[in-house]
Amino acid sequence: MSFTELSEPLELISTIGFNGNVRHGLKIHPDGEHMVYPLGYTVIVENIKTHEQKFLAGHNDNVSCIAISRDGKYLASGQVTHMGFKAVVIVWDFAAKESKFVFTLHKVNVESVEFSPNSKYVISLGGRDDGSIAVWDLSTGEALCGAASGLKSSGSVYSIKFFNNTDERFITGGNGTLRLWEIDRENRKVRPQEVQLGQLKRNVACLVVDPDDLYFYAGTTTGDVLKVTIKTGLFKASGPQKDLFSLGVTAIVLLKDGTLVLSTGSGLITTMNTETLKRNPHKECKVDGVITSLAKRGAGHQLYVGVAKGNIHMMTYDEFTPTCVMSCHYSGVLDVSFPEQCSDLFVTCSKENIRVWVTETSTEVLRIVVPNMTCHQVAVSPDGRSIISGWNDGKIRAYTPQSGKEQYVVHDAHKQGVTAIACTSDGHRIVSGGGEGQVRVWQLTPHRQNMVAAMKEHKGRLEILIKIVRD
Repeated sequence: MSFTELSEPLELISTIGFNGNVRHGLKIHPDGEHMVYPLGYTVIVENIKTHEQKFLAGHNDNVSCIAISRDGKYLASGQVTHMGFKAVVIVWDFAAKESKFVFTLHKVNVESVEFSPNSKYVISLGGRDDGSIAVWDLSTGEALCGAASGLKSSGSVYSIKFFNNTDERFITGGNGTLRLWEIDRENRKVRPQEVQLGQLKRNVACLVVDPDDLYFYAGTTTGDVLKVTIKTGLFKASGPQKDLFSLGVTAIVLLKDGTLVLSTGSGLITTMNTETLKRNPHKECKVDGVITSLAKRGAGHQLYVGVAKGNIHMMTYDEFTPTCVMSCHYSGVLDVSFPEQCSDLFVTCSKENIRVWVTETSTEVLRIVVPNMTCHQVAVSPDGRSIISGWNDGKIRAYTPQSGKEQYVVHDAHKQGVTAIACTSDGHRIVSGGGEGQVRVWQLTPHRQNMVAAMKEHKGRLEILIKIVRD
């Protein structure tokens, strides 16, 4: 019997990761018990209390947007694809965790998706290579109507938001464009109305509508918030007038008491009064990195913040102090290593950092950061007292696994970066491979690390982990 016949498919238990580069990709389900976020080709539904994960797999490329219906029955996700191909939108049955509809219309990228208040329609917005907006009827699973998302003279459209009390009206915003739309079901048309901003020129990054559909608020890349009267489509006010938010407003939510909570590209989270559009300096906090998602749980007593560097923070509105509830690598994971005869912990490496994780809980317990460098490979010494790593600057660095303190550095170990590394069973020697194809052996002493051998048989970069089978 072959190995293939004996093997069974491995069941995925959990993942460690969050694609923070997806705009508004972090969502909290209306039941208040689950958070939904993208990771690669998959949409992950995670129980907030137990951290149990369910995986919605159906896309053939990276997920680019997510939306949840207000009754919590449906979830929609869009994706990117290659130039010349069409990107799909999948509507999922949340309870069954199964695909209900698959919509194929947009080219290259689906920028955003949104459900109408009563789940009558789902709207999908194509990216810059598509430039169209499509209205899908959820009762039949077919396209109802569509149109160009903006004028030819305007830029790309990024955001879409339905009104709260009607299924027939919604708003879109983007680079130099802000529009109110109305769905004409009888004639299968969708009709736009340009919002009049006067002399203002703004790129809209996020939208929110007040509960009574009287006004909507648009966060801009300039760093201010626009207030627009819905009935007339006329600009009413903007704020703050001074000290605009650095790197723009990236996400915005409206609480029941009329307070706007918004995030910025500089990592600032702050509040504003909807009447005066003045920021509240006593209700502000900051996280590390560009904030791309802001989601409220329940009525807004808890807020979840998604950061481009792959972290998710949680904070209560009363305390307004963020706590990191999930961390992960924000670029490709280049190596994974378990300590010898131990499965409780494992070590990973990526751009700028090495991380140590607890296997059972998938939580990070140690992070070692080397700015502007990339760690290609990592190994744990047989005695478990050292984390040995190879970096693209040609150095071998060793750290203590308890504190992350640097033990020693081997300078100029390889001219074109250290791409492979291993340790002998007695822990007295290191074998390293480099981008130039050389293999070198290093003798470790308490105060020095000396090269004792060099082999030059390989003609190219060593991409495969060195495995020592006999000392």
